[in-house]
Amino acid sequence: MVFTCRVSAQVHAPSGAAGVLVSGEAVEVEVRVARVGSRVLALLVDIAVQLMLAVALLVIAAMVLSTAPVVDAALEGALFTLGAVLVLVGYPTLCETFNGGRTVGKLAVGLRVVRDDGGPVRFRHALTRSLVGVAVEWPGLVLPLVTWVASLATMLANPRGKRLGDLAAGTMVIHDRTPAAWGWVPGMPPPLAGWASTLDLTGLDDDLALAVRHFLARGHGLSEPERSRLGQSLAAEILARTTPPPPPGVPGWAYLAAVLAERHRRAAHRLARARAATAALWPGLAVPSRPATLLTRPPVPVPPGAPHEWPSHAWPRPPWLGPTAEQPDWTGMRRPPVASTLRQATPD
Repeated sequence: MVFTCRVSAQVHAPSGAAGVLVSGEAVEVEVRVARVGSRVLALLVDIAVQLMLAVALLVIAAMVLSTAPVVDAALEGALFTLGAVLVLVGYPTLCETFNGGRTVGKLAVGLRVVRDDGGPVRFRHALTRSLVGVAVEWPGLVLPLVTWVASLATMLANPRGKRLGDLAAGTMVIHDRTPAAWGWVPGMPPPLAGWASTLDLTGLDDDLALAVRHFLARGHGLSEPERSRLGQSLAAEILARTTPPPPPGVPGWAYLAAVLAERHRRAAHRLARARAATAALWPGLAVPSRPATLLTRPPVPVPPGAPHEWPSHAWPRPPWLGPTAEQPDWTGMRRPPVASTLRQATPD
């Protein structure tokens, strides 16, 4: 029996940039397909490299001709043809064969050529791509303007962004790098769960909530005193739009995290109710997911009068790094899921 699994090669991809290929082991792999913009940028870098290579070959050819006893048109034509083949065909073929499907331009932009089954390209694939490219794409020795338009139209129309050389060689170009993922966002601090359930969040708009999320996710990369200044500014805006104010002695990060977590909990509660209503009217539209109680359960407040000693450090420590005496874990969050499980996991 062959088991098929899905592995995500990214954390987040723009709409329309994802493609699914099936490997030789019958595994569906989701990748970021390279589109026209990134491929043109890589091509411009490669053209610059090829120009430098052509200049170097011209210097070498001039040295050879200066020492040759007889120089005629045949020798000059042979050297010119040899140089053109090395620059236009040899450069991309050798780079993609021995550098994991990457030329200098693709390496700079973060692209890679792979086979349609996701495997590494071999010499025959790289040579086919280069020959087709020189003939009908770049520089296009056969009807350059017509073939340029045809190649561009093919890349735009093909769901995997393939050019004519890719179609002939059975290859595709993918992004070798993944976009930066969200940083760690502190969850609901248990000492503030009871207070957060009484918040009036009607004045908190999406833009401000997104700004708070960005701040909490990237707080570790900010330096003081800029981080504290930005946090105080966001806390002042939140305080002006929500009631009641936080209990005394609450750190700024805990206040912002509690407001954001409570807003997320209420949104999840509304989503669960909408899904339940939809399922009641049309059971076929029900989305299989975790039980609604896990999404709608209210936070468990800490008993009144319990001592709360907040971390002395100005910024919380991600819990999977391990609590310390100076930075205990007040969030109860687990490590976020890896990229391969993002589509199956629901954040707590």
